[in-house]
Amino acid sequence: MALKLNENIFRSYDIRGIYGKDIDEHLAEQIGMAFGELIGPGKKVLVGRDVRVSSPSLSKSLIKGVMSRGLDIVYAGVIPTPLLYFAISHYKLDGGITVSASHNPPEWNGFKVCRKDAYVVGLGTGLEIMRERIKKDAFAYVKEGRMEDMSSQITKEYLDSLSGKIEPLSGLKVGIDPGNGAYSGLATEIFKRKGAEVHAINDVPDGRFPSRSPEPNPTTIKELVNLVKSKGLDIGIAFDGDGDRVLFVTEAGEIIGGDIALALLVKEYLKSGEKVAYEPSCSSAVEDEIKEMHGVPLLTKVGHSNFKENMKRQKARFGGEISGHMYFEETYGADDGLFGALKMAELLQRRKKKLSELVGQLPKYMKFYAEYDADDQKKFGAVDRIKADFSGMGYKIIDIDGVKAVTGDGWLLVRASNTGPKIKISVEARTEKRLEELKALVAKEMAAAI
Repeated sequence: MALKLNENIFRSYDIRGIYGKDIDEHLAEQIGMAFGELIGPGKKVLVGRDVRVSSPSLSKSLIKGVMSRGLDIVYAGVIPTPLLYFAISHYKLDGGITVSASHNPPEWNGFKVCRKDAYVVGLGTGLEIMRERIKKDAFAYVKEGRMEDMSSQITKEYLDSLSGKIEPLSGLKVGIDPGNGAYSGLATEIFKRKGAEVHAINDVPDGRFPSRSPEPNPTTIKELVNLVKSKGLDIGIAFDGDGDRVLFVTEAGEIIGGDIALALLVKEYLKSGEKVAYEPSCSSAVEDEIKEMHGVPLLTKVGHSNFKENMKRQKARFGGEISGHMYFEETYGADDGLFGALKMAELLQRRKKKLSELVGQLPKYMKFYAEYDADDQKKFGAVDRIKADFSGMGYKIIDIDGVKAVTGDGWLLVRASNTGPKIKISVEARTEKRLEELKALVAKEMAAAI
């Protein structure tokens, strides 16, 4: 018996829900048919999947649906999401879709959908069309497309492409934690190819994610922190389940997020006049470094589609989100956790300094992050109420993504999550005292709003 359609699985950037409750093989076939209609018969698309236990059966049904609409498939097998973006762009395909729930827990699964040039299809850019088509459930057979298995070739060409863009890493001591996700084995392979001494943990693909959560954060990657410190490694690298996010650990065991990593890349690689995309929750250190290097800051709304579009339109060199998404001109403007990791390692090799020393050279700000549970139907209204309050307080308001109130000696950001029932809070200030004042203000606002 088919599941009743839960429309909440159609989210800003992808389709995501709990397998067996929100998503099953029948829905996967319908998604394949709706995707096929969106792209059009006679076109050629990529199909892949992540390591989750439910992904093989879901991808089989997805393929059946896509092919029934007269599309030809290039099958990529088990892939990290960045390889989806690479293959669509590299082979000039008409789009692609992979079965993945990114960093969500093991019982979840989903679908990431792309058009030509690896533009992600989300709500407002085509996913709503697919949703409505599935709701009508009146698909008629068109013709059978063909499928070509290129999984080994695609993976090889992806790794070759990244390797050719990175200087040798001979002697660099690297700790890698793919968390049993899609970069298991692949990250180790390319770092060894470049000459690094690799110490890997949780490096076998396992869709149950027995070692840690697919989402890397200070709580879940403690094993990597201990590995880096005990082995005297130069850097630790942790990927999320599908590999489009990466976090770093310094030789001293400090975890640094995507914004600090971006600031380091700016300091090392940015040339005068070049542009860098970043989002509102990134530390002010990012903008400070862009201006110090005489670059052009591009404040950008969170999300792959927003970054890719802005980077292509503005011809930006690279970009990043605090969550660990790192975007590069060299990767067709898409986010690629593995290339981000390689660039950070290359930076260390070039500078011949400890990662903690390089971080210590950046401007210093006190930071605080928090998440509040908030119903999907109410979270955006709560943010709007807080925006009105901040505006009334006379703060400078930036509303490109949520509401950011800039106070002169700090800022606070309140934004509704696009991937779950949460409101995310970011606060930054130059002093601990001011940070505590802003934290108290935002806590008061959140209590009143939700």
